[in-house]
Amino acid sequence: MMNSNNKQINRLVYVPLLVAAMLGIAGCSANPATGEQSFTAFMSPEREKEVGREEHPKILKAFGGVYDDHEIGAYVANLGARLSQHSEMPELVWTFSVLNDSKINAFALPGGYVYITRGLLSLASNEAEVAGVLSHEIGHVTARHSAQRYSTTVATSIGLQVLGALGSAAGIPSAAGNVAAVGAQAALQSYSRDQELQSDMLGVRYMTRAGYDPDAMTSFFTKLRAHQRIEGLMVGKPDAAEQSNIMATHPRTAERIEQAIKLASEAQNGTPDGRKRLNGDEYLAKIDGMIFGDDIEQGIIRGNSFIHPVMKIRYDVPDGFRLFNSPVNVVAKKNDEAVIVFDGANPEDVKKATSLKNYVTNYWATGLSIRDLENININGMSAVTGTSVLNSKNGRRDIRVVAIQDPDGPVYRLLFITDPIKTAELNLPLRNATYSFRKLTETEAKSVKPYRIKLYKIRANDTPASLSAMLEVSEFKDEWMEVLNAIKPDSVLAPGTTIKLIGE
Repeated sequence: MMNSNNKQINRLVYVPLLVAAMLGIAGCSANPATGEQSFTAFMSPEREKEVGREEHPKILKAFGGVYDDHEIGAYVANLGARLSQHSEMPELVWTFSVLNDSKINAFALPGGYVYITRGLLSLASNEAEVAGVLSHEIGHVTARHSAQRYSTTVATSIGLQVLGALGSAAGIPSAAGNVAAVGAQAALQSYSRDQELQSDMLGVRYMTRAGYDPDAMTSFFTKLRAHQRIEGLMVGKPDAAEQSNIMATHPRTAERIEQAIKLASEAQNGTPDGRKRLNGDEYLAKIDGMIFGDDIEQGIIRGNSFIHPVMKIRYDVPDGFRLFNSPVNVVAKKNDEAVIVFDGANPEDVKKATSLKNYVTNYWATGLSIRDLENININGMSAVTGTSVLNSKNGRRDIRVVAIQDPDGPVYRLLFITDPIKTAELNLPLRNATYSFRKLTETEAKSVKPYRIKLYKIRANDTPASLSAMLEVSEFKDEWMEVLNAIKPDSVLAPGTTIKLIGE
């Protein structure tokens, strides 16, 4: 005879399976793009459109806004519109945006919102490569991958709630259900390998229907790999890549791209005369003069200096530190020894605080016990600094905060985080960084220019080395030449070929 504990255990197994089975029966349907059954019970097509509309402004704000070049924006929008007409959702109102972000990225929101950064556009060498990227993102929308992820998350949550309720009855601690929920949520953050493969396949389908060469997906993937190496070199890890790299959110291998090409039955369809388009010269003409790297509206990095001509400020970091700019803050890192974070204070908090010392202790460093708080003067500007310690997952860290009052109103913040073993050694270099903070003159601010894409036609006497020397980047010139133009130190050059250079 079954005892009560066995009954409870059976219920623990049976009820979540029953919930999943019921949801599966009610929520599975054949996707017109993939031809496969997909579980989208908890996000309807109408809800996808609502989510896209709601999140679109947030995406623009988080990624530097729309790139301020109407011609490039219209070009990408028109290209995306043509590609979307070859998808299984031609009637959807699609929105294609070029983000004013130097990072290499592209992604899509449900409901037909597709984003591509100007950083990614700078890597592409022809229209077909951009078409491949946009088509891949269109594929995520038509395959309804966001709806699948969301619905699976909700279904998993329902199952875990049932498990938690029954677990309590069976004597299982409720915390076990919470841990499972967190794990399930983490596992569903990224697209699955199968979903990425589906989008590769659909991307090749759409771009080849539009007449583009599907091999462009492979050539662009090669550029991504080369760019990944540069990012690794920047942080002293040649085999690593920053989290913001498209490789982190779109993991795939060259073999998967080749497999996607083979899977697309339309890959043999080209333009009416049988040729498949690349449109290289036309594309390069479109991006000629496009900003490369930081926009002056977001401040720019030049060597060891961060310069913001709009805010009219500048500061330098010590040798050995690497600067990284983003719309949120500027971070300088020196291996695992130290980090410098620069950003601006919330004006409302500054106004409420009435004094810099009060702002630091009660509005900024509220989670820290600030010691030795003192007033200092930095190049004619009032400032406050203090120290603290922080116990992080990487161990104990020494903290120094510096709040600087701009005579024009804003308050800027410098946060120094150091390994205690290195704090004394770095004291003077970081002190020098603090006192390097200064205002720019009007003339200095006007002289600051961003880097831009500049076209150049290879001449008979050019060499890969001479071309790399023309790039106005401070380091990794050979690597950048390979990323931008697929030209390596041993490449054979073709005179008359148009390539991209970087300069002010």
